[in-house]
Amino acid sequence: MIRETRVWLARHAETTTPTVFHGAESDIGLSELGERQAVAAAEWFQTLQPTRLISSNMLRARRTAASIARETGLPHLIESRFHERRIGDMSGQPFSTTDGFWAITVREWSSGNTAYTTPDAESFDDLRERLITAWNDTMAAHVGERIVIIAHGIVCKILLLCLLNDFGPKRWEELGRVPNLAVSELFGNSETGWHSTQILQVPPPVLALQP
Repeated sequence: MIRETRVWLARHAETTTPTVFHGAESDIGLSELGERQAVAAAEWFQTLQPTRLISSNMLRARRTAASIARETGLPHLIESRFHERRIGDMSGQPFSTTDGFWAITVREWSSGNTAYTTPDAESFDDLRERLITAWNDTMAAHVGERIVIIAHGIVCKILLLCLLNDFGPKRWEELGRVPNLAVSELFGNSETGWHSTQILQVPPPVLALQP
């Protein structure tokens, strides 16, 4: 029997310009609030006694993970395939869930058209292929461990929708937006599948920092 693995999958802390779209094309860092969020989250993660720390190779994820590494003493490993979605012309545009390319994309994905995308951007299908492959490789390399993964909002959402039973793209809107440092706790293995004890919950010490 394959040992159970436990994973805390989280979005990075706040970026320096949180009001615009940042895809894989934008390697932006953390705001001053984001740096404090990362420190607060690091202390919270320490109480969970993780054995492995992994992040994407994007600056905002690396900076968030660096605080956790300092607090836990864990080596910081990189899985570059957990990077943000490539979004093409959306990069740098004001964030909106009601107008523009993103609103159209969400409507298409939620209706089941997962191959839909806009110029130079990844579709749901593209993301699923990249992220599930990265997830499976990561889990195979760290069977039975307690893993913190720092990634990006859409990475977290795609993984949740694809890994958990009775989920899928039609539940996109139900999950809602992924706040900075929202954490989902998953457990399982390749035989039993993946289950969740919490989905997209922001740790209390991080919530306490909100203005």
